[in-house]
Amino acid sequence: MTFLRRCLQILLLALPVLLFLLTLVLGRYHIRAGDVVRILLSPLFPGLAMGIPETALRLILRVRLPRALAALMIGASFGVTGTAFQGIFKNPLVDSNILGVTSGAGFGAALALLLMARPWQVQASAFVFGLLAVLLAFAGSRLYRSTPILILTLMGILIGSLFGSLTALLKYIADPLDTLPAITFWLLGSLTSVTSRSLPLLAMLTVGGAVFLWVLRWRLNVLSLGDDEATALGINPVRLKLAIIVCATLMTSIAVSVAGVIGWVGLVMPHAGRLIVGPDHKRLVPASISLGASFLLLIDTVARTLLPGEVPLGVLTGLIGVPMLIILLRRSRMGW
Repeated sequence: MTFLRRCLQILLLALPVLLFLLTLVLGRYHIRAGDVVRILLSPLFPGLAMGIPETALRLILRVRLPRALAALMIGASFGVTGTAFQGIFKNPLVDSNILGVTSGAGFGAALALLLMARPWQVQASAFVFGLLAVLLAFAGSRLYRSTPILILTLMGILIGSLFGSLTALLKYIADPLDTLPAITFWLLGSLTSVTSRSLPLLAMLTVGGAVFLWVLRWRLNVLSLGDDEATALGINPVRLKLAIIVCATLMTSIAVSVAGVIGWVGLVMPHAGRLIVGPDHKRLVPASISLGASFLLLIDTVARTLLPGEVPLGVLTGLIGVPMLIILLRRSRMGW
């Protein structure tokens, strides 16, 4: 059993790397795997780029590489934050969008697009309004002294509904020939606008947040037992849950601001991780990071290559995520 578990862990770690290289190879302009490796190493060893067409160099370094890195980090972010939220709320139907982050970020992006803002301003607006949605939910939850986490969840749903209605209002008043298609396409989720400028802040918050949640992975096991048990073991459950919520909110906000609204990753991947490695967060957190990154890399590759026109990521994640979750729930009959 130990040998099989180690092989499984190695496979989970290797899967994102293999899919990362695969997504750099595949596309309408096919590039051989050997040339991709040479191009990736060319900034360090310029001689390796000799003989490779300039088109291939630009395509890999300026288009596919930033997009693949963004898909890797965003998928990992959704996977680990979904696991964290399901652990602290003890609810298998919770994901990283429970506190209204996605609705707030969607409104922020729609508002910026309506005002004809630049791409980086759209991302900044989405990030700010995603954080604002959670702050409003938190402020609303402070009005009640009992069951703060439950009230926070309810306030998150209310604030998310409010921002969803505001986004619908912006779509109603937007120009149907220009602005409305841009807003609709952004809300469906895509990585087409990702550039190298989008990566530094995304990498900082994603890597920092993932490390933070990985360090606290054993505490998630304690929180899943209940607040009384956590208090008996010397842990302040309310303070720890708020710290995890803040971390997961920052990760989700930056991911949504870069890629738009992409659902089901944070809901499905934790279930897949539990089926593979079990409910122990010491193994589930890294498994969710790996599975989330692999899933979004695969979805993005399919979106780019399936049809002549690119399919929005939110559409594909819904079409694949729903039956996938049904199958996972069917196979894990013993409970989550």
